[in-house]
Amino acid sequence: MGQVLFIVWRESVEALLVVGILHAWLKNGGADARRGLPYLWGGVSVGVLGAIGLGAALLGFSELLSGDAQDYFQIVMVILAAILIVQMVFWMRKHGRTLKRDMETSLSENLQKASWWGVFALAALAIAREGSETVIFLYGLGLAQQGETAGAMILAAVLGFALAFLTFYLLQLGGKIFSWRRFFQVTEIILLFLAAGLLLTGIERLMSLDIIPTLIDPVWDSSRLLDDTTTFGNLVSTLTGYRAQPALMSLLVYAAYWVAVLLFLKRARPKAIPANRANPAK
Repeated sequence: MGQVLFIVWRESVEALLVVGILHAWLKNGGADARRGLPYLWGGVSVGVLGAIGLGAALLGFSELLSGDAQDYFQIVMVILAAILIVQMVFWMRKHGRTLKRDMETSLSENLQKASWWGVFALAALAIAREGSETVIFLYGLGLAQQGETAGAMILAAVLGFALAFLTFYLLQLGGKIFSWRRFFQVTEIILLFLAAGLLLTGIERLMSLDIIPTLIDPVWDSSRLLDDTTTFGNLVSTLTGYRAQPALMSLLVYAAYWVAVLLFLKRARPKAIPANRANPAK
């Protein structure tokens, strides 16, 4: 439940950031700019509907499959969720500091052309992107934690969405302690650990189907220190990829994951930009 709340909270804050930038620019840009507000909300609506449609399609397609085909589909979705989480962190690391400037440049061009379909498309794509990522993340988490009930996941999603609005309001205040930059720094670390846990879930399912070897299983047993079958241990396991009885293949994949992540993060490090060009995500 906690993982679902975190994903919905983090993704909703990102979506609210985009919508907030667009809304502030249109609302404060004069009478001509305010004409774009209906297009903004139209784009948001289309983006939300697109994400809901993807969720329905995923559930429907999964129900159509059976046996090994369903197992393979679920493994692909769990690993895809892990890859998308990492990709999202890299994207925000690379583009976060120039996001506001880039969006305002696009809005200025739309205003000059007297065309607001660009605003519609920007809002729709932004919301659909965040929403579709959330759907895939939650689907992957649901597969990783099949003990969670649908009601508990829905409650966690609602709480995460409500918390996102509160977080967005606090971040808009521009506090030095709870700032946009600190928010993304902390949450990206948690997301990367969460992706590692999802990746291991997919790898372990592949090992259970004898598609890849375990090599040595287990390498050690740390159940006395922290049993990953308990409620707290399972939470740590999902959030970090911790395993009390890991197979050697799991350890190799986990190590390779972090090596790759650290290398890509180094490459995605943004270049310094002047303070007057910074955006709210800084």
